[in-house]
Amino acid sequence: MNGLNEYAAVNAQTSVVDADRHQLIQLLLDGALERINMAKARIQAKDFEGKNKLINKSIDIVVGLRSFLDESKSEEISDNLASLYVYCEEKLLEANIKNDVELLDEVASHIRTVREGWVGIREQASAQGLI
Repeated sequence: MNGLNEYAAVNAQTSVVDADRHQLIQLLLDGALERINMAKARIQAKDFEGKNKLINKSIDIVVGLRSFLDESKSEEISDNLASLYVYCEEKLLEANIKNDVELLDEVASHIRTVREGWVGIREQASAQGLI
């Protein structure tokens, strides 16, 4: 099992090193979703320390996503995403305090929606030969 964890860590590090800005944000979105799902499992297993660490990491990732927003591209979209990310941070904190799986599901749904849009941007740019 230790070897598997080491492989996963190296694989994740390689993905980050090789990623462009767009891919990095997608990796962050994926990481947030993964940690939220893992936190749900920790709540169900009554491992509240593990849940706390995972939700805090999810909050850190969402804060990181907010820091990547670029108002020079579209102030309206940046403002809307910033508001959504702040809302998600608040709901993650609340879910952590209350051990609330439904709040985690809500946040995951918002992040999945952002991720789908983000992937769509990449696909559209690729189809147009822009990347």
